[in-house]
Amino acid sequence: MPKKALIAIGGNSLIRAGQRGTIDEQYQNALATASAIVQMIRDGWEVVVTHGNGPQAGAALIRSERASNEVYTHTLDMCVATTQSEIGYILQKAFIESFNKFGIKRDVLTIPTMVIVDENDTAFQKPSKPIGPFYTRDVAQSKKEDLGWDIVEDAARGWRRVVPSPEPVEIMELEIIRKIINLDIVAIALGGGGIPVIKKADGNIEGSEAVIDKDRSSALLANGLDVDAFIISTDADKVYLNYKKPNQVGLDHITLSELQKYYNEGHFPPGNMGPKVEAVMRYLQNGGKKAIITTFEFIPDALLGKAGTTITND
Repeated sequence: MPKKALIAIGGNSLIRAGQRGTIDEQYQNALATASAIVQMIRDGWEVVVTHGNGPQAGAALIRSERASNEVYTHTLDMCVATTQSEIGYILQKAFIESFNKFGIKRDVLTIPTMVIVDENDTAFQKPSKPIGPFYTRDVAQSKKEDLGWDIVEDAARGWRRVVPSPEPVEIMELEIIRKIINLDIVAIALGGGGIPVIKKADGNIEGSEAVIDKDRSSALLANGLDVDAFIISTDADKVYLNYKKPNQVGLDHITLSELQKYYNEGHFPPGNMGPKVEAVMRYLQNGGKKAIITTFEFIPDALLGKAGTTITND
């Protein structure tokens, strides 16, 4: 049986630092990421790709608010739904071009994905998930006063809006995603952490004003699919202790207990590497086999243990 991998790519990996985030910029970034993943597929891996949508969902929300006098507005769950299609389309085109480049015949499909959350989750009272662009403190403060936003400084890069981020409970399309992978189709799923929905007593669902953390829901999906590798593609080539300090140290291959120790010591900030480390720990604690954190260009080498940070159970 071919090995399966789930690769979670960040929304910011499609819009790099200093970029405006045009569709062409996003496509070129997606193409570079897809080319690295296609090398895995060429080597026999079955792949499901998940992705973040922080900048894109924030942009969708801004469009909705600014055009509210002329067209209907979008709730947060609708913003996640629309960006799943938007980013999925960009990624599908990038994969098709990469398949052609490497002479591979393979189909790729975007799967709109809903994730059940608990309506009583305390996260609804404590907004914490950054979305949208970075602002200066003064601009962010004016938006807080004018629009009622909750704002926070994000990893010393600027100020951003924060929204509720409840825990993912269940991925509604899990079995559909499994069937698609078994058909030898590359699946793009769980965009933006999934569309947050609440399941009612009568079995019906309703959308929720929230954004689910992409890494948490990706870990849940990775466990549900029993993948052989859970890969988080981010803007750092590996996990570091004392990141960007004179005594910075890169981690190559560590165990879950070692990672937990470093996490408890405060090495991984909440707005940066923290959520990714938490997701990896969840995945391994729930029976996962191997996790990798690296940048997209190092994914093929990371699978061979030549790059990135590999984390395994003790």
